[in-house]
Amino acid sequence: MPIPVPIARVRRKLVVFAALTGVAALADLPGWTVVALGLTSLAIPLAVTAVGGAALTRELLLPRRGAAATGGLGHTAEQGERFVT
Repeated sequence: MPIPVPIARVRRKLVVFAALTGVAALADLPGWTVVALGLTSLAIPLAVTAVGGAALTRELLLPRRGAAATGGLGHTAEQGERFVT
């Protein structure tokens, strides 16, 4: 069953909620606010696990690094050679 939302968007939301939890704790906001943000941060990976299993959760928490583009704007070396005049 494919996840209905791109995993990059879910990862971005996880980072935002985790950062907001830290900011709320440092700003001495009420405890319930920090707890609510922290629980939301913990619920995101649990929800991803429920939808896509352990493999999708691993992808959420440990994103794969893409190969570095060597041809400028993401072109392959062959495409880059064709563009040179």
